[in-house]
Amino acid sequence: MADFQVDFLDHVAIRVKDLEVAAQWYERVLGLQRYSLKEWQPFPIFLLAGKTGVALFPANTDHPSLDPASKNVKIDHFAFQLNAENFAKARTHYEQLGIAYEFQDHHYFHSIYTKDPDGHTVELTTLVVPEDDFYAP
Repeated sequence: MADFQVDFLDHVAIRVKDLEVAAQWYERVLGLQRYSLKEWQPFPIFLLAGKTGVALFPANTDHPSLDPASKNVKIDHFAFQLNAENFAKARTHYEQLGIAYEFQDHHYFHSIYTKDPDGHTVELTTLVVPEDDFYAP
């Protein structure tokens, strides 16, 4: 059993055909607030309700090994947010279990990525700046 605690589902990353069309849909239909951050240009576009939402990435519509009907429009990964202490515990836990992971610095967040048994990408992320530096409207 893990000795760290997940705080909440942070985001689901979605591959979309048209970033702007998708962003406008999530704003208009669900009322999500757009976060288009200069450090993350030109994508992802984050659309949040509070601290949870979607991250939009472009689909690779020309990839030769894909089903032409799918155009790689799919869920890319999902992320759980942890506080800094639990993020450190999670890294230690992964290491103790021998689970390979990739660390990434996303300016506002630090993240580790791994695959579940079915190949889905699971991200654990922690905020590394004051909350108001990211979540403030």
